[in-house]
Amino acid sequence: MRTSELKIAPPIPFYKTYIDVLGDVDLLEMLERQLKNFPKFIENIPDGKLSYAYGPEKWTIAQVLLHIIDSERVFQYRSLRFSRGDSTALPGFEQDLYAPNSRAETRSKESLIEEYIAVRQSTITLYRSFDAKTLSKQGVASNLPWNVATLGFVICGHQKYHRNILRERYLS
Repeated sequence: MRTSELKIAPPIPFYKTYIDVLGDVDLLEMLERQLKNFPKFIENIPDGKLSYAYGPEKWTIAQVLLHIIDSERVFQYRSLRFSRGDSTALPGFEQDLYAPNSRAETRSKESLIEEYIAVRQSTITLYRSFDAKTLSKQGVASNLPWNVATLGFVICGHQKYHRNILRERYLS
């Protein structure tokens, strides 16, 4: 499925940003391309820079990277629930609690890469199992309507959006 084929738009403009940053892409191809490229991006972050934040009250690079991984896990879980026909409304998650409780400052680049690869491989395996009917299944999370395909594209776009922020604000 391609972004141009989405039948449900992202539920609010905040999430539309994540899909728009992708352009017109195939979901599985993008998931796999990011699996190849994002670990290289992390590897190229200068040693000692993981603890850098570009301003007061801003997350460190390590926290941003772990936020990407944590968010993928949350969106993947939502995808699993909706794909299996579970119509129980799911709560949101408070990202601003996750970052300071993540212990990101204790993590090495290698451990972040290892965790990212494990989570992304799991996402790809899950999404490869979905057919067109499954991708269109819907559910509610954070009091907003979603479908399985939209969640997959948000996973990709969220990562790309934050990678761009890392490049522009942290690594330039």
